[in-house]
Amino acid sequence: MGQQLPAGVSTRLNGAPTESDAHSLTVGNDGPIVLHDVHLVEQLAHFNRERVAERSPHAKGSGAFGTFTVTGDVTAYTKAAPFQPGVETPMLARFSTVAGEQGSPDTWRDVRGFSVRWYSSEGNLDIVGNNTPVFFLRDPLKFPHFIRSQKRLPSSGLRDATMQWDFWTASPESAHQVTYLMGDRGLPASWRHMHGFSSHTYMWVNEAGEQFWVKYHFRTNQGEQNLTNAEAATIAGQDADYHRRDLYDAIEREEFPSWTLKVQIMPFAEAKEYRFNPFDLTKTWSQKDYPLIEVGTMELNRNPANFYAQIEQAAFSPSNMIPGTGISPDKMLMARVFAYPDAQRARIGSNFHQLPVNRPVTAEFNNYAEQGHMQYAHTGDAPGYAPNSYGRMFSDAQVTVDNGWESDGALVRSAATLHAEDDDFGQAGTLVREVFDDAQRDRFVETVSGALAGVAEEVLVRAFAYWRNVDETIGRRIEEAVRAAA
Repeated sequence: MGQQLPAGVSTRLNGAPTESDAHSLTVGNDGPIVLHDVHLVEQLAHFNRERVAERSPHAKGSGAFGTFTVTGDVTAYTKAAPFQPGVETPMLARFSTVAGEQGSPDTWRDVRGFSVRWYSSEGNLDIVGNNTPVFFLRDPLKFPHFIRSQKRLPSSGLRDATMQWDFWTASPESAHQVTYLMGDRGLPASWRHMHGFSSHTYMWVNEAGEQFWVKYHFRTNQGEQNLTNAEAATIAGQDADYHRRDLYDAIEREEFPSWTLKVQIMPFAEAKEYRFNPFDLTKTWSQKDYPLIEVGTMELNRNPANFYAQIEQAAFSPSNMIPGTGISPDKMLMARVFAYPDAQRARIGSNFHQLPVNRPVTAEFNNYAEQGHMQYAHTGDAPGYAPNSYGRMFSDAQVTVDNGWESDGALVRSAATLHAEDDDFGQAGTLVREVFDDAQRDRFVETVSGALAGVAEEVLVRAFAYWRNVDETIGRRIEEAVRAAA
């Protein structure tokens, strides 16, 4: 404990007391400010550097802490610590938009990020997902191009519908996600009232070493609610932080939101014969084939004490795996295992994992990553290398990893269709015809036709063909609505 300072006294960054937080050091009352006013220089220099780069996608968001309580028994499928019967694990969740920058309205039509972290007894487990069960792409090489197409024109700095639709319609694998985006789920009423999905296929491994493919579904216990286009536009003009405020205020009122985690489980061998590629991020698994199995409940019951330290610096990544979990041959997931922590190293620093919000909470930590910017959680004079002869523990076992699936194969750049019903438009068409009701289809046509307003003709023609490939009737209705409004 340092010396107790009198009430109202602040300090410089070295801990020394400051004389004033209101008056700079000058030569006389009206003279020039002197360079050796250390407190002033510290304050201005730190202020100039107090913003880290915002996330490229998912820049605008917020989150909260809570607990995960296991209510089901999935030990037949995984030995992962936070999913064992009766276990309660501290958690962190962050929700976000994808395309909007910091300060953009929460209620723009956009996919919402849904990232969760279990601070488990065997390390941190992160799942990065969305409020939809699919995504726009299946190959990560297209991801930077996709995000740029949703941002701003290089000339005017404005967002542009032609740019968005140009990319989407030239990338037919986007059809399933764009159908979700233009449907009711594109405008959730609040984060509390939307579902969350891993979207990716992950791996689970049980105590016997048996492997399973798994998809995570977080079903909101508040009931799913969405906004109309008109409601969302009104809110965007009145309160750009509407969703952030809603979550924070609900927790302050002790109306703690919760989600029931359910999973779809696919036996390992069935992936090769399933009618869709189960590792294609643009596809879902039929719940008739793989019903939902209950795991437990996530409740968010504690707001951050400091938004910047605990939410803005929270660094989620699917590379955060624990025993009993793993990744799959999903190409997007494999790339994100590298790209997510690398983005945090660039954005926050090489030692981002040492920040309290990113450190393991209930697991022992012993890693040989050394030095780098802002090294804090050092190991004293313990050896910084392994193997060593001086008592610091290290691992040298030769084992077969229990979550491995890789095989020796030719290195190729391709997207071969190996499953009977693989195509880009089929599931999007099923969503329109069999999941949407008549009123939802009407709203969908209104939303898509409105989003196509002002799009350049050569892209517009391709957009009409895109939606006819999804569903002939819907495509015709969209074209008629756009032409009638022109």
